[in-house]
Amino acid sequence: MERLAPFALNRPASLAEAVALLAADPRARPIAGGTDLVPNLRDGLGTPSVLVDLAAIAELDAIEVAADGATSIGAGVTLARLARDEALARHLPVLREAAEGIAGPAHRTVATVGGNLCLDTRCTFYNQSAWWRRANAWCLKHGGDTCHVAPQGDRCHAAFAGDLAPALIALAAEVAIAGPAGTRRVPLDALYVDDGAAHLALAQGELVAGVRIPAQPAGARSAYRKARARGAIDFPLAGVAVRLGCDGGRLAHLRVALTGTNSHPLLLAGTDALVGATVDEALLAALAKLVQKQVSPMRTTVTASNWRRSVAAVLARRLVADLAA
Repeated sequence: MERLAPFALNRPASLAEAVALLAADPRARPIAGGTDLVPNLRDGLGTPSVLVDLAAIAELDAIEVAADGATSIGAGVTLARLARDEALARHLPVLREAAEGIAGPAHRTVATVGGNLCLDTRCTFYNQSAWWRRANAWCLKHGGDTCHVAPQGDRCHAAFAGDLAPALIALAAEVAIAGPAGTRRVPLDALYVDDGAAHLALAQGELVAGVRIPAQPAGARSAYRKARARGAIDFPLAGVAVRLGCDGGRLAHLRVALTGTNSHPLLLAGTDALVGATVDEALLAALAKLVQKQVSPMRTTVTASNWRRSVAAVLARRLVADLAA
């Protein structure tokens, strides 16, 4: 890793001040825990003129449960706090499972909800030292004009590998985005764009301020599982979050979200057609087929694309079968 390029560091005390600093300079970047950003900067992946430290903004560091059962989580809440929150673990177990499997314990003490949601996309041609990337020709995501994964294409195929996004998407969460024009709220999956080089739908000066999870349907069950090269630290090669409910042995509702396979976290389409059916081999096979058709893993990791596609389908099958049992 290389030395960081010179930059200014600002520590705003309010969200409004942070937005103003980011809006004033197109090269400014927000930083919270920095567990993803700092290693990337040391590899020469970006040279921000200003880092806007969000750690002192109290309004980003809250977990609140409303009277109607909705839950709000600030972008500055650490993953360690999210993983050990007993109330969340009881009512939204998928969040604990996703949070406690991210990186290692030391990372989780500083890494934040907002940081994991805005995690940079990853690729074996991008997440390398500067000298390696220079020797192998710069890629489309940084410094070059060709995606080495798909040289004939016109977009970057680096994969999104955050764990919290699929869990929150499965729970139908919406994200609060603060910017110069105020705060807007959109479904969480609308935060992402299917382009590995520019995968966040954020304008200059905007940042993720938090998420809101609506009250879940009565009897809803949720869980998250992922496959990775090692049992700890590693990013997911494929991850699946499921929320479902059953009524009289039949599927009453189902949401499935995936990570690690596409340039954005993916809400699986077509699951409404499975509602009302018994959770049997035919339903699980239909679900697996939906997953295999919609995920599009490319040669961005150490494993084969077809392996990641198959693993995503198997994880979805097993999760739905286990939650419905």
